[in-house]
Amino acid sequence: MIDRGSLFLRWRKCGRLKRVPVPSSVASAPPTVAAGEPRAIVDDVIDFALDSDEWEGNFGFVILRLRKGAVDGNDVYFIRTDASDVDFAREQGLVYVPKLKVLAEGGLAGTAVLFDDEEQPVVLSSEPGRKDYTPAWRVQRASWVKDPRPLRSLAEVEEAEQEGALTLDKTDIVINAALVKWSKGELPADTEERTQYLGPGQLLEPPDTDKMEVMFKLNQCFPGSRYIVTDHSIAPAAEMTNTIFAPNLQGAPSEAGATGRTNVFMNGIEGPGPMGFQPSAFDLDAGDPAWSPYWDHFTYAWKDDATPRVLTSQTEIHEVRDAGELDEFPGMPDTNGEIFTVNCPVPVLAPVSFDT
Repeated sequence: MIDRGSLFLRWRKCGRLKRVPVPSSVASAPPTVAAGEPRAIVDDVIDFALDSDEWEGNFGFVILRLRKGAVDGNDVYFIRTDASDVDFAREQGLVYVPKLKVLAEGGLAGTAVLFDDEEQPVVLSSEPGRKDYTPAWRVQRASWVKDPRPLRSLAEVEEAEQEGALTLDKTDIVINAALVKWSKGELPADTEERTQYLGPGQLLEPPDTDKMEVMFKLNQCFPGSRYIVTDHSIAPAAEMTNTIFAPNLQGAPSEAGATGRTNVFMNGIEGPGPMGFQPSAFDLDAGDPAWSPYWDHFTYAWKDDATPRVLTSQTEIHEVRDAGELDEFPGMPDTNGEIFTVNCPVPVLAPVSFDT
């Protein structure tokens, strides 16, 4: 049996990069990455850096704007990064991900009720700790007809609709909006160690609900994405990585074609990857029409007689696997062939800085 904790918590310090200014608007930025031109691709990015001298761990940070929601009368706080509709994505400054649209059917997304009034929190149908929780939400747009008032639950929204006080446009738009603080908890913050990407927490500071911002660790992967981690679809992986357990993200979204793929190394060249080795290689970068922030997790191990080297694309990894040099494990070795899905939004595009 492989020790999952030791796999995820190995680390090696690599090269550093400087903080990069965030442009005033990133919604219309093209998806390609020019060498030496890191940039935010989500409008809710307040600031980011690819690395920092303030901690030992080889990861940077990204500060994202918090959004306020309500679930059954309780305050919740979330980030938004992706949307399935091109016009909505452009309007809101999110990454356009057409693959997410399939989640609008079959109960694969929760419900998010959006109001024109910014003082009104987004009403959500679920939160972490519930069996139906997922970071994917199908958008309903609410418009008041008369007697506007604060609403803090789906039941209150439905009551107002039945009274004729508001109308609901039940769209097929799906957004990726991970909760970071909810009625019974919040994502843990790594405020002291800051040596390992998958260490005590994915946040570098607790969510600041006064400033309405949250600081995540920002890690690198091939081809050229800088990503954060918020949710896992199976409980052991969520517990191991100090992320949110999102049970409704398991299985069906992958079968529906809403997911991408991440290829993670558990041995070989040491580096800033999740298991302490080279950066992971994802199928595509954010902005590609076939990309998704929901990644099915595959793990690779170099065989004893192979010569480990850095592989920089999924195609290259598969070629080396097919040549007999790599063992492939759907999920991880100790999930016994069970693939799980990780929510890894990409708020920043930047060339990989890992140097062997």
